[in-house]
Amino acid sequence: MKVIIIRYSEIHLKGNNREFFESALVANIKTVLKEYRYEFSRSNARYVIRNFDQTRLEDMIDAIKNVFGVHSLSIAEEVDSVYEQISSAALQFAPASGTFKVVTNRADKRFPMQSMKVSAEVGGDILEQNPHLKVDLFAPEHTVYIDIRENGKTFVYGETIKGVNGMPVGTGGRGVVMLSGGIDSPVATYMMAKRGMTLRAVHFHSFPYTSMQARQKVLDLAKIVKKYTLHMTVDVVSFTEIQTEIHEKCPEEYMITIMRRFMMRIAERIAKIHGAGAVITGESLGQVASQTLESITSTNSVATIPVFRPLIGFDKDEIIEIAQKIGTFETSILPYEDCCTIFLPKRPVTKPRLEHVLKVESALDVDALVENALNSIESVTIE
Repeated sequence: MKVIIIRYSEIHLKGNNREFFESALVANIKTVLKEYRYEFSRSNARYVIRNFDQTRLEDMIDAIKNVFGVHSLSIAEEVDSVYEQISSAALQFAPASGTFKVVTNRADKRFPMQSMKVSAEVGGDILEQNPHLKVDLFAPEHTVYIDIRENGKTFVYGETIKGVNGMPVGTGGRGVVMLSGGIDSPVATYMMAKRGMTLRAVHFHSFPYTSMQARQKVLDLAKIVKKYTLHMTVDVVSFTEIQTEIHEKCPEEYMITIMRRFMMRIAERIAKIHGAGAVITGESLGQVASQTLESITSTNSVATIPVFRPLIGFDKDEIIEIAQKIGTFETSILPYEDCCTIFLPKRPVTKPRLEHVLKVESALDVDALVENALNSIESVTIE
């Protein structure tokens, strides 16, 4: 019988809390497999999927490997723990050419042959059927794995498919991520979901200064990251009034600084409304004027809950590499401007002093502007 073996990541380190993390992982795996027919069971520190539609195997593997908490998967043949069946199954995974070795794990000590003996005998059977192959015990091109379990069954497989590791979404609290159409914030979303955080997004849109294509670009990015976050709602906030007021009443060089402070206030209010305990941004130290230590300090001063910046020590090349890996890069570089680029000053202040920021900001009715923005929210659930 063909089966899928799923192995988990850090969960084995969780001691008395392990059951909580395992339950979350199982629930998340079942979420991504909700459209498939299968049977699910546990086998020690792994899970096994049986009786599935083999024509949909590739799609199932693609869904499972992107679930945070999954360390690796294997497509295996499950047989009775009888040598003849084990050897026959191993022949299915023998390579067509090159070098190989057989690795056996004998969890069932009642099995009459020791692990090294099983590996040697099965390797001999493979060579008898494929005399052009060569055994290499130290650096083989291919490995056939035999896992003899305590329940009288054995798994035989030849490939380990890498998962995304991390912690299951839903085990790391709730957060609100500031999601723009750039490269960084989708990567930050991915990084925090990888640590188990359940995420909701807020996007600041300045129609008619920014186009509806720019808004759709962000929703498209949210749809891409949803395969990792499992669920995603984007709160689209009208930011036009705030930007216009800042443009009219504040010095040009402070526009970005004041905008970031408003965004943080609004994101925090949304977080509190939905029971989230943190705000997440895609900021990287020193990347742009609004991401210097002084600018970040100014933005942080309006926050009363933690602000996570998972990319703070990354350079642009490292961020792009992750964006390409998770599939957001090509969408992020589409030429639709977000709200921050529309009113971009020629010489933004890079080291704002908080007392100057407060003086500049005093020209604005901050509370009224924040309330108006919150009342403008359009919540979009990503399907």
